[in-house]
Amino acid sequence: MVSLREQTSVKVTPGSHHLHLWLLVIWTVLGLVLRFANLAGKTPWTDEFATIVFSLGNRFATVPLDQVVTAETLLQPLYPRPGANLGDVLSALFMESNHPPIYFLLSHFWLKLFSNPTEITSLWATRSLAAFLGTVSIPATFGLAWLAFRSRVVAQIAAALMATSPFAIYLAQEARHYTLPILWIIGSLGCLMIAARAVRDRLLLPIWVCWVWIGINALGIATHYFFAFTLFAEAIVIACLGLIQSWREDGRWHPSTHWRRIWIVAGGTLISCLVWFPVLQNIQEGELTRWIYQGDRNGLAWVEPIFQAIAGWISMLYLLPIQSSSEFLSLISGIGLALLTLWTLPKLISGLQVQALHRDTRLAISVLGCFIVSAIILFFSVTYFFEADLTGAFRYNFVYFPAVIVLIGAALASGWDVAKQIAQSPATHVPLPLLRLLRVCSRKTIVLLGLLSLLGGLTVVTNLSYQKVHRPDIVAQAIQADFQANSPIDTLVAIPYRSHGQISRLMGIAWNLRSAPPEIDQSNLQFFLAQDTQRNSRSAIENLSAVIRASAKPLHLWLLNFHEVEQNLLDKMLQKNRCTLEEKFPSVDGFRYRLYRCRR
Repeated sequence: MVSLREQTSVKVTPGSHHLHLWLLVIWTVLGLVLRFANLAGKTPWTDEFATIVFSLGNRFATVPLDQVVTAETLLQPLYPRPGANLGDVLSALFMESNHPPIYFLLSHFWLKLFSNPTEITSLWATRSLAAFLGTVSIPATFGLAWLAFRSRVVAQIAAALMATSPFAIYLAQEARHYTLPILWIIGSLGCLMIAARAVRDRLLLPIWVCWVWIGINALGIATHYFFAFTLFAEAIVIACLGLIQSWREDGRWHPSTHWRRIWIVAGGTLISCLVWFPVLQNIQEGELTRWIYQGDRNGLAWVEPIFQAIAGWISMLYLLPIQSSSEFLSLISGIGLALLTLWTLPKLISGLQVQALHRDTRLAISVLGCFIVSAIILFFSVTYFFEADLTGAFRYNFVYFPAVIVLIGAALASGWDVAKQIAQSPATHVPLPLLRLLRVCSRKTIVLLGLLSLLGGLTVVTNLSYQKVHRPDIVAQAIQADFQANSPIDTLVAIPYRSHGQISRLMGIAWNLRSAPPEIDQSNLQFFLAQDTQRNSRSAIENLSAVIRASAKPLHLWLLNFHEVEQNLLDKMLQKNRCTLEEKFPSVDGFRYRLYRCRR
């Protein structure tokens, strides 16, 4: 029999510091490779085109409406302008978008490093900023985990999981403003942990932490408005800490002097948020956010957000090729993910229970756990009470994602050194062979879990999961096949216009037809944006009819997303113009498309 306290005494040597440093370098390099692998291999989608256009200081409004345009005219906003400046970026955003400017301003400078006025902006260059910031989040996660748990083992596991997380890789390969706010969230959570310890120990929060915290929060809300969910969740955590500490048996509130600086942070953060209130009142939302509103729910629609949320949570750690072209493989992958989750959950729960045995780690678990639960409750509240389904877009989970990774790292770390954990429990003796067996089994389980997470990250890189939200490449392939089979017959691709989202959809098709082999002669290929300012208006149909009448015949007409207009009027117009339905293709993400043949 061996005393566990004798077995688990650890002496930190300079060599161990170097080991941890090299391990962190390995995780960072691994994360860098995963984020930059096949970075430009996936087709750009609607929101990514918006990032390119606004970062360049260009406008979608320069694309003509109700006019037949060529692919070159349609793609013109993707070309850099030598004279564009930060003022142009701000003007374009406030006129045509509903997003704050920090990421786009940073992207403006980033793209200047790669820009060539004679060429369309590089997709790799546009996505590389998010990939770089996603890589920086790996050492940042290490820092947050160490600050929360004061354990290098927890920090190493959390950093490794951030490097391989499928969700993290997905966000890093999007030319969007998600990886930058993740860095602000990590910094804000670090300040929250410092504040939680100060509140617990009834100490004044250092004034420099107050100003850093306010600054991070201001930058966060200026990067993505959904950072407000992070702030609300942190406020709930602080309120819970205050209730636990200050609520007495007589039911009276007893504020303490150490709360004054917490109030300073709250006031400064509130001011930094209110600055954007006039902008939020003036931005043109409408069609840009209509997709998120679900309207009245019936039957299974009430539980759909719950299953969507669970699927998003699983992808933070695991993912399999659920979007494979093979339906059988997709089915097996879905079953495999369910089994992996059931296998992992008990291990994470028991690991957190072990960590909660100790005072410092219990505070970290309480703070981060309360933060995550609060953010999730806020998401479901908006989803069910305001009918805006935030769970359907997994990318919005970035507001609490770093906290999830750190908590998972803490749960797994409790099993890395079983001897140490048992030594800190009431038990005093365990047979040495059993101790060694437990240690080996626990460490192998953690390594296996890490490898499974890496496998999930590889499915994202190879486009077997987390495919782009819209798939203009599939539509472009159908157009390309028809164009090659019937060239040189004129081809017109039309879509009803309501916001720059429709311009971006056409850009995606033009981009793919321009870059995907085999090359085609685009002299007979044209595009048309039929302005439809009111949902039930006839303007889009009338404008399209005028173009068809003026076009040479025969004409191959591709209608994209015309299901949103009045179908009876559309059918009558097409019949009048001698346009017959040739083929109705299966819907793909972002597109419903049909091919018509228009004759003389």
